Amino acid sequence: MKKLILFLIAVLPMTSFAQFSYDLQGHRGCRGLMPENTIPAMLKALDLGVTTLELDLAVTQDGVLVVSHEPYMNPRICLKPDASEIVSGDHSYNIYQMSYTELPSYDCGSLFHPGFPDQAKFYATKPLLEDLVAVVEKYARDQNLPSPRYNIEIKSSPEGDGIYHPGVAEFSDKVVDFVMKNLDLDRVNLQSFDFRVLKYIHATYPKVPLAMLVENAANYQKDLEDLDFVPEIYSPFYQNLTKESVETLHQKGMKIIPWTVNTTEQMKNLLEMGVDGIITDYPNLAPKR
Repeated sequence: MKKLILFLIAVLPMTSFAQFSYDLQGHRGCRGLMPENTIPAMLKALDLGVTTLELDLAVTQDGVLVVSHEPYMNPRICLKPDASEIVSGDHSYNIYQMSYTELPSYDCGSLFHPGFPDQAKFYATKPLLEDLVAVVEKYARDQNLPSPRYNIEIKSSPEGDGIYHPGVAEFSDKVVDFVMKNLDLDRVNLQSFDFRVLKYIHATYPKVPLAMLVENAANYQKDLEDLDFVPEIYSPFYQNLTKESVETLHQKGMKIIPWTVNTTEQMKNLLEMGVDGIITDYPNLAPKR
């Protein structure tokens, strides 16, 4: 695994670093260009000038934090150890029921993704969070790039507790413990769609910055009532944001960082509304400002 990482660092094409006046976040690294949530995706994102790396976490049976959007091997992006495809809709390759040593035999980088035709294809595995952070930090130092921020999503749901992931307290404690030991809090925020996670971390670790993930920006008033505290970041799907809602949310003391914005025109429109950042699969399309 370490040899593969060093090889990829050596062969990744470099691009000129660009400064952005807003928080440019690479979604799952840069999913439009590289296999998602892999170390090469994060390094490519740094080359493109992102200020924040957005990523997702799952947990293995032996309690290891793994970078993965789903808590299972997604048939759309992963192949079995024998290189055969996983049947669409099959969620039985459950990361929470596997030891970490089993994961590297699954290739999650070679399948063609119809949603991202320009994505590079190569054998890629789901990395340990520990390995990803170590490689990213070294790469930024070696390339004289600014130290990145990390927007880390805790992927959980009531239905998945004890089946696809640990319960809220165990999962959250594990992530916060890693952050406290390995990163500066001023370069990290934790995010989740699961308000139970946000409430637990806010009550237990009040210094940890939080981002509230939501599907519909039009429901922000009800969402904030349900959460019952004001997080540092409000992070909605971008389509229902308006200049008025951005102003109102700013008045409440939050930054607004919408997801997942994949055209330059959409990004420019949102920046004109006054958002503080953009989460995108294509940081190469971000307007320079």
